[in-house]
Amino acid sequence: MVSPKTSKSSASPPLLAGFGLTKSFGDFTANRNIDFTIYPGELHALLGENGAGKSTFVKMIYGLLQPDSGYFEWQGKPIHFSNPQEARAAGIGMVFQHFSLFEAMSVVENIALALPPEFPKEGLPKLIEQKSAEYGIPLRPHSLVADLSVGEQQRVEIMRCLLQDPSLLIMDEPTSVLTPQETMQLFDVLVKLAKQGCAVLFISHKLEEIKQLTSRATILRGGDKIAEVDTHTKSTNQLAELMVGTKIAAIKPPIAPKNAPAIMQITGLSRPADGPFDTALRDINLTAHAGEVLGIAGIAGNGQSELMDALTGEWRGTQIGVFKKGAEDISQLNPAERRLNGLAFVPEERNGHAAVPSMRLSENALLTSFERAGAVQMGVVNQNYAAQFADRVSAMFDVRRPEANPLASALSGGNLQKFVVGREIAKKPELLIVSQPTWGVDVGAAQFIRKAMIDLAAGGASVIVISQDLEEIFAVSHKIAVLHEGSLSKAYPAAEMNPQTIGLLMGGSTIDNASKTARTISKKTNNRVAG
Repeated sequence: MVSPKTSKSSASPPLLAGFGLTKSFGDFTANRNIDFTIYPGELHALLGENGAGKSTFVKMIYGLLQPDSGYFEWQGKPIHFSNPQEARAAGIGMVFQHFSLFEAMSVVENIALALPPEFPKEGLPKLIEQKSAEYGIPLRPHSLVADLSVGEQQRVEIMRCLLQDPSLLIMDEPTSVLTPQETMQLFDVLVKLAKQGCAVLFISHKLEEIKQLTSRATILRGGDKIAEVDTHTKSTNQLAELMVGTKIAAIKPPIAPKNAPAIMQITGLSRPADGPFDTALRDINLTAHAGEVLGIAGIAGNGQSELMDALTGEWRGTQIGVFKKGAEDISQLNPAERRLNGLAFVPEERNGHAAVPSMRLSENALLTSFERAGAVQMGVVNQNYAAQFADRVSAMFDVRRPEANPLASALSGGNLQKFVVGREIAKKPELLIVSQPTWGVDVGAAQFIRKAMIDLAAGGASVIVISQDLEEIFAVSHKIAVLHEGSLSKAYPAAEMNPQTIGLLMGGSTIDNASKTARTISKKTNNRVAG
């Protein structure tokens, strides 16, 4: 794929311009006096940490929120969108990070629901097929959404927008659930749209993708516009530092331990699907070694949550196989008993699973640590111990708190995730199992969490990281295995793998076919670049 070098042009006026845009919620100012432009056919990035104001800004563009002051111009004329319907009618489409599809309905039924009443529905299946062929995003109109992969579901969301011929397409974290191959297919579609004059506003934490796809970026920090830069002339590290306002320490690739003993071995783990939208686990085998980070890659919905439940002991069925920690079989131990055996867990969902939003940090600190000596005395929680433990975790992991002992809900997503991960690492476990450790957190918090996991392994512990983020998998892992439709591949040394091969394994290829295909793709890409 070749990205067009489309950028700001003096030959044409902006498609959309914003002037002095400000939006507050009570005493909190989410956007402050922001000026913005995007041009026809431009691939433009919107960057910033969590809480920087990105979501508020695009919601104002899309008519979901109204600015307190400032205004927009659309094609050179002042415009006010009081709701998303007016924005769509003007030519603005938006694909949200979290899909809004009905799984029990077909592709064409889901698309029809999002189209305006006057849109002709009779020939919609044929029109979907025509547009699918035109843009290279194959869709079967009568397929049930529940039967589609995550990448295919995203195509449905994009098709909703394309059928309305948008002049501006806003995409919020569109690649967070895609394989590298699906990401490249998406980029090809966006480049094609840009060549036809459609502007694309692209929001992502994946800075390599930002540099690959876009030509210009607007960077927000703390509600302010910090910079507007040419993404071709900035490194990913420079972009990250503009986002967070400080230097970003590089994570050094971990050194693989040699002949390390096994901390835990799992053989023959199977689990039936609990419902129509669950994934059955099939004969999973894995070994976690001391001093090693094992990365488990996979697209969402391929058994990650089911595997995590089995590893933590939240699910203990008759087909669980054999879980051995050292010589001890822990297959039927519950989560608390597994913690007493040196295991620690960080589930994917931090709100409601890893932490209780309505409880204070000191209370959340003891949710998985109540069995520790001194935490509970004669059946009563030792409040001093809890507060000191929460303070220690916050200091160790740079958790920024609005007050000494706030409610968990008062912390930003990144700070709460640092606290949850820190709470488990502070216990110095022999085995840490983490699902989606940096999901939805900004680049600064992500670097901190990844380094903490590497440091724990360097101290002799074993770490299992379940993640959809391949950049993360390669940054922290000694070995990588891939989960596909409930089956886990063999673990391969990370140094012998590449994103193309892992992406193909995520799509169901065998290692031999994936390696061969990846080499072919790499050769074609090199030839295209050279040409």
